[in-house]
Amino acid sequence: MLRVLILGGTSDVAELASRISDITGVEAITSLAGRTREPVLPVGNVRVGGFGGVTGLVEYLQHQQIDVLIDATHPFANHISWNGAIAATEAGIPRLLVNRPPWEKLLGDHWIEVENITNAAAALEHQAKRVFLTIGRQEISAFTHLQEMWFLMRMIDPLPANVITPPGFVLCDRGPFNLENEREILTHHQIDTIVSKNSGGNATYPKIIAAREMGVKVVMVNRPPIPPGEEVPDVESAVMWLLDKVNLQ
Repeated sequence: MLRVLILGGTSDVAELASRISDITGVEAITSLAGRTREPVLPVGNVRVGGFGGVTGLVEYLQHQQIDVLIDATHPFANHISWNGAIAATEAGIPRLLVNRPPWEKLLGDHWIEVENITNAAAALEHQAKRVFLTIGRQEISAFTHLQEMWFLMRMIDPLPANVITPPGFVLCDRGPFNLENEREILTHHQIDTIVSKNSGGNATYPKIIAAREMGVKVVMVNRPPIPPGEEVPDVESAVMWLLDKVNLQ
């Protein structure tokens, strides 16, 4: 039996876990970080929570006798990706990164591309009045000093009561989102600028289409560096890669 650990964090994980569960001779465990209160659980064995850094992850890989590590975390979860790369090397097992392609700027897009969230906040100054903030809840504090703007802040879970936010409204919702909904949000709230991470995929892309159609600016945060190693762009390619490993046994 080939034992696979999937590091989860994207909407692709449920499909990946389901596809792997159909492969004879493979047993998968999906690990979720536990940052959302009610995560969508994939089929099969699931663990929730951190590992305790590289050392903890190496111990887990060895204790669970994991043969293959598949990193399907969010493109901006680079800390766990680097930990996974180091741990897989130390444990002496193959690792695959499922790295879905980033969105590309198209004709009609008004993007301001920045390297991090701090630069995204700086890009808004003197450029925006009503902002649709779609970066989740972990880095809201970077925008609290922008008191002259109004923010619609979309996230999956409500913020703790003690978290300070910039002026505006918190909208709790979970993707995938459709184009009609995103158009309505931009129109109803008179949004002139969106702040988004370039996460790629289809689940949240409709906001980018709506912005293009309506002439709304997008402050686009580029992805952080990824660790070197084997990578594929989608679930289908990951399954084919794993099948090769099974056939080599």
